[in-house]
Amino acid sequence: MLFKVCCWKLQFDGSIKYMLFLSFTCITSSNYRFHYPHYRQQFVFVMALQEKLDKFKRQQESCQSMLTSIAASTKPRPTHKVPPAIPPTISKPPAPAVKFSNDTERLQHINSIRKSPAGAQIKRVIDLLLETRQALTPEQINEACYVDINANKTVFDSLRKNPKVNYDGKRFSYKSKHDLKDKSQLIYLVRKFPEGIAVIDLKDAYPTVMEDLQALKAAGQIWLLSNLDSQEDIAYPNDPRVPIKVDDELKLLFRGIELPRDMLDIEKDLQKNGMKPATNTAQRRAMAQVQGISSKPKTKKKKHEISKRTKLTNAHLPELFQNLNK
Repeated sequence: MLFKVCCWKLQFDGSIKYMLFLSFTCITSSNYRFHYPHYRQQFVFVMALQEKLDKFKRQQESCQSMLTSIAASTKPRPTHKVPPAIPPTISKPPAPAVKFSNDTERLQHINSIRKSPAGAQIKRVIDLLLETRQALTPEQINEACYVDINANKTVFDSLRKNPKVNYDGKRFSYKSKHDLKDKSQLIYLVRKFPEGIAVIDLKDAYPTVMEDLQALKAAGQIWLLSNLDSQEDIAYPNDPRVPIKVDDELKLLFRGIELPRDMLDIEKDLQKNGMKPATNTAQRRAMAQVQGISSKPKTKKKKHEISKRTKLTNAHLPELFQNLNK
């Protein structure tokens, strides 16, 4: 039988203590080992106690270092007055002009339209109807050109009675003088007026009426001649059933006739041939004499020329008078 004694040195509360650990090992023939559990439990208890003691010491050290750092941070530090820095004077660019938003500009535009005279609002609506060629309700007109027809009784009544506007009780539409839709209706209308029809009365019939007039003229179906009085074009039908061919000798004879230069002689010749002249030159000249207006053309004054007899005021500039009339 073997006997072992282990001596452990422990430090607790400043005193040194020793603890004996006895271990008995019994060797038998069957090689079994027996340990005494009582001493083993005491050893485990002492080791756990030592571990807790070390942990407590570490906590004390950390608390002590924390207190030291706090005390060092609370010491008064010398304060140095720093003069305030003067910011450099930088000239700021002028602020940009305030621009109204698009919505504000639109509202101002609407307000200016609704405060405009009734005639201007009526023209604005008629131009819209002419451009669109559609039947529009008052709400659609207000949305398109900002003219509130329902809120303005004067504009509403004027549009309802306007000869260029058609009102069916709900919608407004453009009304042209001649209700035409295409080229076939246009040529049919022109042929109904052998004395001619003014082009100005056809301009607003439908959008492409002017192009159709030029096409009919190029095809030889109508004539477009200017009126001397109004300087406007007149559309005349060219009836294909009456083809007229003029001989060249007749053309030369017509162009070879020399007309009198005085309108009185022309009027006398017309009366001799049984035609009534459109003008009355004698009466017009008599009225002009009564009112003190001379019918003779004014003679141009002779241009004043510089001669040697002319009194010169710029004698110190002789180069101006080198070309005097002798």
